[in-house]
Amino acid sequence: MRKLLFVAGALAVAAALSPAEAADGKTLNMPAIVMFFLFVAATLGITYWAARRTRSAADFYAAGGGITGFQNGLAIAGDYMSAASFLGISGLVFASGFDGLIYSVGWLVGWPIILFLIAERLRNLGKYTFADVASFRLEPTPIRILSATGTLTVVAFYLIAQMVGAGKLIELLFGLPYLYAVIMVGALMIVYVAFGGMVATTWVQIIKACLLLGGATFMALAVLWHFGFSPEAMFRTAVEIHPRQGSIMAPGNLVTDPVSAVSLGLALMFGTAGLPHILMRFFTVADAKAARKSVFYATGFIGYFYILTFIIGFGAITFLMNDPSYFKVGTGGAYNKITDMLGGTNMAAVHLANAVGGSLFLGFISAVAFATILAVVAGLTLAGASAVSHDLYASVIARGKVSEDREVRLSKMSAIAIGIVAIFLGYVFENQNVAFMVGLAFAVAASCNFPVLLMSVFWKGTTSRGALIGGFAGLIAAVAMVVLSPAVWVKTFGFKTALFPYDNPALFSISIAFLGIWLFSKLDASQRADNEKALFDAQYIRSETGIGAAGAVAH
Repeated sequence: MRKLLFVAGALAVAAALSPAEAADGKTLNMPAIVMFFLFVAATLGITYWAARRTRSAADFYAAGGGITGFQNGLAIAGDYMSAASFLGISGLVFASGFDGLIYSVGWLVGWPIILFLIAERLRNLGKYTFADVASFRLEPTPIRILSATGTLTVVAFYLIAQMVGAGKLIELLFGLPYLYAVIMVGALMIVYVAFGGMVATTWVQIIKACLLLGGATFMALAVLWHFGFSPEAMFRTAVEIHPRQGSIMAPGNLVTDPVSAVSLGLALMFGTAGLPHILMRFFTVADAKAARKSVFYATGFIGYFYILTFIIGFGAITFLMNDPSYFKVGTGGAYNKITDMLGGTNMAAVHLANAVGGSLFLGFISAVAFATILAVVAGLTLAGASAVSHDLYASVIARGKVSEDREVRLSKMSAIAIGIVAIFLGYVFENQNVAFMVGLAFAVAASCNFPVLLMSVFWKGTTSRGALIGGFAGLIAAVAMVVLSPAVWVKTFGFKTALFPYDNPALFSISIAFLGIWLFSKLDASQRADNEKALFDAQYIRSETGIGAAGAVAH
C-alpha cells in the first residue's frame, strides 16, 4: 500500500515537472508548484492513514458511520464547493455578470428540499446508497438497475466538469499539454478512492473546505479593500470595463428566454436532491439527527461561499480585463476580453489570486482549487463504484450472496474503470464551461434519481412498474435532449443545427419522469403492486423513527 502511494506521488511529480518549461518556453511559478505538491503529498498521507482504517464494506462506503454532523456538514460543503462553484460560477460572472448567479442561487435553494424532505428518511431507510431507499418496498432488482444507471450517468456528466477544471488548472500552472494534465488528475483520483474509500474522501473534503473558505474569503476581502469596501464602486468599475457594459448588471446575457431560465432553475433545485455523491454522505453519520445537522451546517457554509464567488467574479472583471498578461494577445496586441483569457474563463479566479496576492497566493489558490476538484472527483468516483459493486453486483447479480471483501475489491476495480472513462470524457469536452456541464448533471439527477426517490418515499401509490418506466423515461429524455441541444450537438459535435432548441432539458424531462411514475403506477393492477402499496405504512414508520419495520419488506 505504502509503495503504491509513493509511486503514484512520484509519477504525478515527474509528469508535472518533466516537459513543463519546454511546453511554452515560460518560467515556471515555483512557489505555486511547491504549494501544489505539498498538498498532494498531504492528501496522499491522509489516504494512507484512511486505508489502514478501512477494514469493512461499511468503512469503505460510509466511513463506518463515524462522522459527526459538523464534520459531515463541512464534507458536504466541500463536495458542493466544486470546480463548478469556485471556477465555473466565478468564470460565468466574469463573462456574463449578474446571470452567473442563477447557478449559485439554484444550487443553494435545493438544500431546504433535502433538509425537510429527504435527509432523515434517507438515513433511516438506507445503508450505503440511495438505491437502498428506493428499493425498500419496491422490487429490488429493477429499481437498483435503474438507480445504478441514473447514478453512473450523473457521475459521468459531473466528472466531465471536474476533469476539465482540473486539466485546465494543471495546464495553466505547469505548462503541461491538456491531455497529460487530465491523465495526472485521473491517476490521483483513482489512488484516493481505491485505497482510502469514504474515510479518505471525507477528510480530504473537510480539509479542502476549510482551505477554500479561507482562501476565497481573503480574495474577496482583498477585492473589496481595493474599492474601500464599497460594492457599489466595484460594480461601477466593472460596468465601465466590461465589453457588455451595463448589461452585466441585468439578466439576459447567459439565459436568454423564460423556458431556459425555468428549466435551469428546476434542474439546479431538484438535482441537488438526486446527486448520488451527496446522498451517500447521509450514511456516514450515526443517526437521523446528525443527518439533519449535516444539512444545516452545509447550508451555512455553502451560502457564505456563494457570496464570495460573486465578489470574486466581479473582482476578476475589474482586476484582469485591462491587463494583457492574463490573455492570449494576438497580432497588434489585440485580444478578446472574454474569450481569450489564458486557460479560458474557468481560470478567472486563479488569475485573480495572482493579481491580489502574487505568486505565493496563486500557489495556495491553485493547490486548493486542485484539491477542490480532486476531492469532488473522488466522491463522484466512489458513488459510481458503489453503484456498480453494491447496487448491481452484490444486490442484483449475486443477490446478496457475496462477501464484503469481494464487494469492496470490485468497487476498487470499478473506481479504476471510472477513472479511465473520466480521463477520456475530460479530454473530449475540453472547452465546455464547468458550471454549465454540472448544470447538465443536475438535470439528469433531477429527471431520474429525484423523482424515483421522492415518489417511492412519499406517495403510497408508487409501484415498481411505475418507478421503473417513469425513471427510465426521465433519464432517457434528459440524456437525449442534452445530446441534441445546441451546447453538445452544435458546439461539441460540430453540427449546424440543434435538434432540441434548449441547452437544459429539465423542465421537460422532469415532467416526463413524474408523469410516467404516476401514470404507470395507476395502471399497474398486479398483485405485486397491491403488496407494495400495503408496505407503505411500514416504510413510513421506519423512515420517521429509524426503528421497527426492518423485516417488513417482503423482497
